[in-house]
Amino acid sequence: MQTKGISSVHMQVMWNRLISVVEEQALTLLRTAFSTSVREAGDLSAGVFDENGLMMAQAVTGTPGHVNAMAEAVGHFIEDIGRDNILEGDSYITNDPWKGTGHLHDFTFVNPSFRNGRLVGYFASTAHVVDVGGRGFGPDANEIYEEGIYIPIMKFAERGEVDMRLIHILRYNVREADQVIGDLYSLSSCNDIGHRRLMDMMDEFGLDDLNELRDFIFSNSLRATLDKLKKLPGGTYDNELTVDGYDKSVTMKVRLDVSEQQVLADFEGTSGLSAKGINVPLVYTTAYACYALKCTLAPTIPNNHASLEPFKVSAPVNCILNAVHPAPVAIRHVLGQFLPDLVLGALHKMLPDTVPAEGSSALWNLQLGARPIEGAEAAQGEQLRQSQILMFNSGGTGARPSLDGLSATAFPSGVHTMSSEVIEQVGPITVWRKELREGSGGAGRQRGGLGQIIEISANPGHRIYINAMFDRCDNPASGRDGGRHGAPGNVSLNDGSAMQSKGKQWIPDGKHLVLKLPGGGGYGEPAERDRALVEQDLIRGYISEDDAKEIYLRESPE
Repeated sequence: MQTKGISSVHMQVMWNRLISVVEEQALTLLRTAFSTSVREAGDLSAGVFDENGLMMAQAVTGTPGHVNAMAEAVGHFIEDIGRDNILEGDSYITNDPWKGTGHLHDFTFVNPSFRNGRLVGYFASTAHVVDVGGRGFGPDANEIYEEGIYIPIMKFAERGEVDMRLIHILRYNVREADQVIGDLYSLSSCNDIGHRRLMDMMDEFGLDDLNELRDFIFSNSLRATLDKLKKLPGGTYDNELTVDGYDKSVTMKVRLDVSEQQVLADFEGTSGLSAKGINVPLVYTTAYACYALKCTLAPTIPNNHASLEPFKVSAPVNCILNAVHPAPVAIRHVLGQFLPDLVLGALHKMLPDTVPAEGSSALWNLQLGARPIEGAEAAQGEQLRQSQILMFNSGGTGARPSLDGLSATAFPSGVHTMSSEVIEQVGPITVWRKELREGSGGAGRQRGGLGQIIEISANPGHRIYINAMFDRCDNPASGRDGGRHGAPGNVSLNDGSAMQSKGKQWIPDGKHLVLKLPGGGGYGEPAERDRALVEQDLIRGYISEDDAKEIYLRESPE
């Protein structure tokens, strides 16, 4: 079918249909994944790309750290595989942190999409797997080589035939082989589902290729984004943020250069590399910096190559936000997920009363290892077993200019938490408490979101260790425009003994691990909060009576 001259309405219908194609691709991954991080939390991304590797559409399901990083990754696959070696029925794999999405635990798959023997595009997907060997998911490594098995861009399958040599190598280098290998097949399969649905769509609309639809998407997305930028007060805006780091605080700085054609986020002045795995590859820095910019400045425009094009990022080589090989980067999400707070702080100076206060931001990923105690007996109905357990948890988000922050909600990652019942099935542990943390939301005209308290112990016959990767313990989320900071996080045992916020640590036999997740910052002066909202917070247990009296309801001085 000749598509020249198709109406814009018709093109818009096809664009919407393309988004539904990649959404089904993502949901297929959710339904078939083995790991709880994918199946329960949605830590994934999916998208369709043109024949040159430029992202045309992304699934709504997924995380910005994956999606925006994956937007750059497909070009690396095309270059490394070689255009002459891209064959129908192929499937490509990597967990390269610098050509994928930032650390070894994320596997990215790319499948070429052929129509009538001609390459018309690519489908790509990313997911976090529970284990890649090495030291395990934690910050303790000193080089990338210690962090796990490193798979360069290569063929997972050629012309539909899976490389079983690769499968065997992976199986003997990870702790949870069935889960990991299962997730890899799920990634490749979801790309294939995307391809099949695309072929159905092209049949329906009589399309031989995606070129005209791509041009429509890109031209409209770019024009709409630039129209938004033209309305901004141009200039330079900066911000600085201090976070806990590994063994010392880390300072992150950003300068935004805003013009009608682009917004450049420059991270000059940011701290240098850490000796431990909290460093961030530039691809992940770019992903979350662009996410903050786009959410604030062009939130209604669908995410694709063209709508992201006006947002640029630079950072000095081997600052902590532009770590290069062989720097350890296993928990790059901790610092990377603070980037929206950093960027939003600069945007607040350009657009007051627009962005939220700082939140807890970085996920409190709970990575536990369980091992049987020699000679011990398991609990009734349970077997002694060795397990890797990954549980995503979130503190509170920052208050917004006209609304309270969200409690126990993942921003900016957008992933879900896993239910206690699911986690208890994955490994020999018991979740004793998982409840909102009273008083943890920063006071303000709008209150910050609450963190939560989580208490966990090993089941009889087992010991557990934790690969701690928590932040906002020494540097809590700041309020905005008079709002108070949120409560800092805390890691301890149930007897009150303090534990470190980062690094591998064993939980003593008979003790419980207690996590107190940080709250979000408040917005505006607390004395301006509506009295009815204060009373409602008190009834719901969000604040204490003392806080109500001393912070919110005290008489204003004459």
